Amino acid sequence: MTGYGVIQWLGPRVKLVEAGTIETESGLFLGHRVLKIYRCVCELLDEFQPELLAMEALYAHYEHPRTAIVMGHARGAILLAAAERSIPVQGYMPTRVKKSLTGNGGASKQQVQRAVQHALSLKSPPTPYDVSDALAAALCHGNVMSKGLKKGTSYV
Repeated sequence: MTGYGVIQWLGPRVKLVEAGTIETESGLFLGHRVLKIYRCVCELLDEFQPELLAMEALYAHYEHPRTAIVMGHARGAILLAAAERSIPVQGYMPTRVKKSLTGNGGASKQQVQRAVQHALSLKSPPTPYDVSDALAAALCHGNVMSKGLKKGTSYV
């Protein structure tokens, strides 16, 4: 499962445009799973035409190296889709994303969800965690670049 979120900066405010997940079947050949992610990301980028794509940098615990490998395949599909459209990509370490939103680089998934909910004035926290993590990366970029954002700027 790969989460995504599209936000738009409206001066000092930020608005949620779209969020969701791209899901693939675990029984499929890996190449077909990567292809589905790529095609879905292409559709999202073509529909929303973001100025930038922000994402968490690849990080894995040494206890779970397979997770990093699988995430690397999904990341490659996303980076290819962005590169084909000349959309710049900015990566952020998970600790930086968490610190940007909560003030704590070791914040829990639930804390990040609540911070995203607050930042986007949502009635409930975004779920699943893949969605809140994607939105958190976009919000982190906005926080980092807040002085240079133009009104109407969209990020995925």
